[in-house]
Amino acid sequence: MSSQTRISRAYDTARRISFNDDSKFVIFSDCHRGDNSFADDFANNRNIYFHALQHYYNEGHTYCEIGDGDELWENIEFKSIFEAHKNVYDLMRLFFVEGRLHRLVGNHDMVYRNKRFVEKNLHSYFDKVTAKDVPLFPGISFPEGLVLNHETTGQELFFLHGHQADWMNYRGWKFNRFMVRAVWRQLQIFGIGDPTSPAKNYKELIKVERRTKKWIAANKNIFTVIGHTHRPRFPEPGDIAFFNDGSCVHPRSITGLEIENGEISLIKWQIATTKDGTLKVIRVLLEGPQKLIDYKTE
Repeated sequence: MSSQTRISRAYDTARRISFNDDSKFVIFSDCHRGDNSFADDFANNRNIYFHALQHYYNEGHTYCEIGDGDELWENIEFKSIFEAHKNVYDLMRLFFVEGRLHRLVGNHDMVYRNKRFVEKNLHSYFDKVTAKDVPLFPGISFPEGLVLNHETTGQELFFLHGHQADWMNYRGWKFNRFMVRAVWRQLQIFGIGDPTSPAKNYKELIKVERRTKKWIAANKNIFTVIGHTHRPRFPEPGDIAFFNDGSCVHPRSITGLEIENGEISLIKWQIATTKDGTLKVIRVLLEGPQKLIDYKTE
């Protein structure tokens, strides 16, 4: 199966929801939430991420996490991840209860395609205080794609993780997972990155982007957002409508996309120092806002 077929299948089987100019969305990916060990890349940015997500919850946004939210290559059990970042999952649960959470599967959490695994690990958790099972994300599912359909213009926004354009991280993910657990996790101590990751291998990154752009161009320039490569992209209207939200494991910052008032923006959250030496988390606008309709191709 080619990358073009895999992307098309993600589009054809995507969850579809309608939206309008009053809708608010925030898109993050590649959080790689781990167990708070030396290999947990998310741990460095967890306070930034939590503050940003709390902001979006209070402002009424719908949270779209488009893959690799949980690091299930380096970590065997979800339980260790949950216990390390319980405050994050408690916040995500608030989104879920209000119907404002959509999560897609990525290569590092491909096990979420297994319904039994999801039911066992994500539907509930054991509360040590009450000694009872407590609902977490009951009934949650992880499709490969999400399509937002504008109620007025009919414009479609297609979200997927992006590993569909990467054979080794789609078909060969179990081998890559083994290599990460057996080799690269240990070498990470010495600063040696995983060469199978497009985020750390420029040649693989370019291949993923080229294959994705090829699919977009062959499908009437459909508005498409991916993660996977960790490289933010925000095209100009008239270019191929290929966006990337970046990741939540950049050094000392996270990046994402916001959709509000019928417009899209690329944003960054980071820690800044005030004149009096106080540290605070701030939002920085990187690109946009740009009207969504400007990217529509008839």
